[in-house]
Amino acid sequence: MEWMIDFHIEMHILIKLGISAVLGLIIGLEREIKRKPVGLKTSLVISIVSCLLTIVSIESAYIFPGSDDVNITMDPLRLAAQIVSGIGFLGAGVILRRENDSISGLTTAAMIWGAAGIGIAVGAGFYLEAFAGVVLLIISVELVPMIMGLIGPKQLREKVILLQLMISEKENIAEVISKIANENISIKNVRIKDLEHSHFVQLKITVDQHRKTTDVYYSISRIEGIESVEIENL
Repeated sequence: MEWMIDFHIEMHILIKLGISAVLGLIIGLEREIKRKPVGLKTSLVISIVSCLLTIVSIESAYIFPGSDDVNITMDPLRLAAQIVSGIGFLGAGVILRRENDSISGLTTAAMIWGAAGIGIAVGAGFYLEAFAGVVLLIISVELVPMIMGLIGPKQLREKVILLQLMISEKENIAEVISKIANENISIKNVRIKDLEHSHFVQLKITVDQHRKTTDVYYSISRIEGIESVEIENL
């Protein structure tokens, strides 16, 4: 009879790990499809191990009961609580600061934290909550930005582009910037640097999100006075 109880407990633990693997797989696939630094394997590991540590934390609180000589009291979620803070090291590793001072990887870092949270929820036995959490995560990351892009404020329907121009004559800089603004382009930031034989102009601009980057490039490259154009989607 005792071995049947042990078998039931072991199967229950394996089911928890299996559920956390499936939910971690869903989160990982979303990141993998977008070719983000943290993909399928990382999300699986985070979700499964978080679930495992939560199970160990909870089960350990009841495996070591108190006695007459020593009274051992353990917090069932003490170990699991450290996952939340510890996962921050992984999250920090995927947040990148580019040369143009823009930050990327915040959503991926948040998804890492989310995968750990899902694993903890499954390990603690909150299956329905974990499934709901994954569904809401995917909706928040995939559907909400799409909906806001259609019906939200104008700023949410724009994309940011970094322009780097080489202009030969200093007197042409103001005229070039003015002509760029006339191409249905909104200029948010201007940086000018003098070089030995020309002038480097860096512009952070916004355009309609449906406008192709190549279209922006062709429009700007035709402007007289520009020697070369480098363009990057942010």
